[in-house]
Amino acid sequence: MITPLGRRTRVLAATTATAGLVLLSACTSTDDGGSGSKTAAGGVELVKAGQLTTCTHLPYPPFQSEIDGKVQGFDVSLIDLAAKDLGVKQDVLDTPFENFKTGAFLNSGECDLAAAGMTITEERKKNVDFSDPYFEATQAVLVDKDSGLGSLADVKSKGAKLGAQAQTTGEDYVTKQGFDPVSFESSDAVLNGLRSGQVKAVVIDYPVVQGWLKDKANADAFKVVDNLNTGEQYGFTVKKGNTKLLAAVNKAIADAKADGTYKKLYEQWIGPYDESAASPSAS
Repeated sequence: MITPLGRRTRVLAATTATAGLVLLSACTSTDDGGSGSKTAAGGVELVKAGQLTTCTHLPYPPFQSEIDGKVQGFDVSLIDLAAKDLGVKQDVLDTPFENFKTGAFLNSGECDLAAAGMTITEERKKNVDFSDPYFEATQAVLVDKDSGLGSLADVKSKGAKLGAQAQTTGEDYVTKQGFDPVSFESSDAVLNGLRSGQVKAVVIDYPVVQGWLKDKANADAFKVVDNLNTGEQYGFTVKKGNTKLLAAVNKAIADAKADGTYKKLYEQWIGPYDESAASPSAS
């Protein structure tokens, strides 16, 4: 997901994320009392003693969303594996998405790492260090079944209003294709914009659509008419130079793929196992 180019009006279809951090999972005090050790297994230094603090941006199912009062999803489950190896518990903070490309909350010591279904890009690598890629993603073009639209080309030729999530590679991609998309604050807002008729089509990460279409009502009314292979790979991020934590995250990913845990989590959160998505080449 890259900062989009060009000037255009933003339509925020969901409540704007607050500037402050919202603590979503149960936690204790925000400090360690000045005496607790912030060093986990393997010499990994943590921002808070006894926990691996993860920044994310909600909702983004199936990677992370609040379910029954707890943040859960594919990303959350993978980072839980790293936390277990470090001998700590994961704690999740909901933060504005625009901070992910700058690494702001990593640099300020609010979080140890970021996990947000985030695409690895050269621009972002200037500000953060990425883990090995853990997911190969494509962009889906989703429309109402009664729209008469059969492809992204149709959307353009018929002048249909197109929606995308702000600050994402999906938005950037269609902008470069000559569209002026309506921007929404979150993936849920994108889908609600389509459902409510604010837009006639949306471009959004395909795994999000997979999960959304599991609902029969959604599947009866909407369909994917295009799948855009934009060469995107997801990675987790840490503060630049945090090599020990990065190594721990990479080990957790590799171990999960080797022992079958990755496949199990993929099927639980995303759908039928796709080996090509599970084993992307190194970025």
